[in-house]
Amino acid sequence: MGTRRPLILQMVHYPNAPDPRCKFQEEDSEEYGSPIMLASEIADTIKSRTDAMLRKTKTAVCSKPIVMRAEYAYCPNLTIIDTPGFILKSLTAAWLAKKGEPESTPDEILSMVQSLASPPHRIIVFLQQSSVEWCSSLWLDVIRNIDPTLKRTVVVVSKFDNRLKEFTERREVDNYLSASGYLGENTHPFFVALPKDKTTVSNDEFRRHICQVDVDVLHHLQNSIKGGFDEDKYKSQIGFNSLRDYLESELQKRYKEAVPATLALLEQRCSEVNTELNSINTKIKATSDVAHLRRSSMLFASAICNHLGALIDGAADPDPQQWGRTTEEEKSESGIGSWPGLATDIKPPNSTLRLFGGAAFERVMHEFRCATYSVECPTVSREKVANIILAHAGRGGGTGITEAAAEIARSAARSWLAPLLDTACERLAFVLKNLFDLAIERNHNHLCIADYAKRHVDMDGYVGFHAALRHSYNCFINNLSKECEQLVRHHLDSVTSPYSQVCYESVNAYRFELSAQKSLKNAGDDDMTPGKLVETREAYMTIPETPSPDQPSGGDYVINTEHEKYIEGGPKKRQSRIKANNKLLDNLRVKHHKGSSYTEICLLASQHFARIREVLIQRSVTSALNSGFLTPCRDRLMVALGLDLFAVNDEKFMDMFVTPGAIDALQNECESLKKRQKILHTCLSEFKSVASIL
Repeated sequence: MGTRRPLILQMVHYPNAPDPRCKFQEEDSEEYGSPIMLASEIADTIKSRTDAMLRKTKTAVCSKPIVMRAEYAYCPNLTIIDTPGFILKSLTAAWLAKKGEPESTPDEILSMVQSLASPPHRIIVFLQQSSVEWCSSLWLDVIRNIDPTLKRTVVVVSKFDNRLKEFTERREVDNYLSASGYLGENTHPFFVALPKDKTTVSNDEFRRHICQVDVDVLHHLQNSIKGGFDEDKYKSQIGFNSLRDYLESELQKRYKEAVPATLALLEQRCSEVNTELNSINTKIKATSDVAHLRRSSMLFASAICNHLGALIDGAADPDPQQWGRTTEEEKSESGIGSWPGLATDIKPPNSTLRLFGGAAFERVMHEFRCATYSVECPTVSREKVANIILAHAGRGGGTGITEAAAEIARSAARSWLAPLLDTACERLAFVLKNLFDLAIERNHNHLCIADYAKRHVDMDGYVGFHAALRHSYNCFINNLSKECEQLVRHHLDSVTSPYSQVCYESVNAYRFELSAQKSLKNAGDDDMTPGKLVETREAYMTIPETPSPDQPSGGDYVINTEHEKYIEGGPKKRQSRIKANNKLLDNLRVKHHKGSSYTEICLLASQHFARIREVLIQRSVTSALNSGFLTPCRDRLMVALGLDLFAVNDEKFMDMFVTPGAIDALQNECESLKKRQKILHTCLSEFKSVASIL
């Protein structure tokens, strides 16, 4: 093998170079080295670069090309790519073992050639030795996979002078030159031979040798073959000069076809690089203008806040398919996973759609509601029930069934709903944090609109400022998340407080009606002044000395005492009302229920838990999360970012823009753009000149 790396030869028409002037592109940059004039030095450079790269990659072949620019007065603007030659896989076992080549080499070469030959604007020159028969040309099938019709493929048969010795009659020559129908009617191969003299000669002399070989080949076909050959049909396909004339005419034809589109593309590229260069120069100048930077950065931050608000309110761009996330992707990327305490995953509506912004926020809220309503009041042990009942009996609180059930429900709500509230805040914060990248993308897309670009500035080059803006936004969302966690925890503490009436709201109406009826019946003509005590009779139960969770809740009880009833109207402590509720519920339960107190307490606890959950989710948390997250993002975000980023002295403000090496990076980018600008303008000028004479 000779070629082990692709060689890209950039031929550049350069009128002031009567001799080829070659430059090699550096391996790790786009810069070119010093000109090389000697052919031997060029060959040595190619070999040394190949060996160095193969040692570095520890491979037999490498797809990274060697780029050589050849400036010459007698060449067209053309790029030639020389690739490694194909290796038969059938020879791998023996041949590669003998040569010390890895078994993967044939596949690597094939992949390399397919990649380089695939672009449709490239002409494929397929070189095959004359010793290969058309019927056994395996690599021709590979070329057909790349170019099925061979429309952009030029087939060249090399070392044609070696094959001439096998021909004796015209029929044999014409049959071979026609490719025996293997290439199709519209594909005509070329047959070439090169001088065999290996001694170093000048370029002019080498050209004369090539011409002489062409003459010798034609002379042999005309005089040494019986009947000669079909010159009218095949003479234009024989000889190196015929191939060169065809390629030059094909090049001229393609130049003519490509002139309109290429000129337009070059002018567009020149305009784009001019715009980029002006932008870089503006940024370099702005690094010393603090006032300009403050104004530009404030406008940019304001634009980002506006885009964030639009995304929260609902926006169609950027593309949700690319920027949105499904529910599973949100869980995976946030690292939060499933909802705590739930054995099964929650699948909210639209979970498979890629959403962002307000839509994703609302989906998480719906998922949170589904998760909370999937949680039931857990089963409690008899020991826990007994502990509550006994403690309540010791305080003279009657049977304590209602209070025990309420306490169990409150404890379960605090234990099971609190983790769900924390997870909801974390998930919602993750959704809002994702909006920053979408706002940047949305702003970048809108900068392409002329009217929008006039009113806003592009701050893409200021990496430090972008990092500070992102950090400030994330801190703002984190603070909102903490505030919301505290707020919803406060709501949870309120509805699970012993002083909360949530567990007793279902009987308040009945209690009020019953109290009013008894008061009117027993008071008679007595004074009904609010706050006055009225004597009345009410049944008291005789209970066992030590209450038990397994004690029946119904039975025969003796009426043995009386008590005073209070007509509400003046000030009264909430605790007294709760005790009255408890006694009322217990008395009602004595009349209407049979069974163990434990079963009844569990049933009541489940009902109280459901009531606490309903009040918490429907009345408190949903509105608290919306107002705690979304309202500040709309109303307070710009103020918060402004105080964090801009309410500082100039020295600290400039730290976001003049980071170590930032100015050097901008200047290096400016120099690179200037070189690119020069090259593009040169290409445009040369192409216009070429196009004018085509």
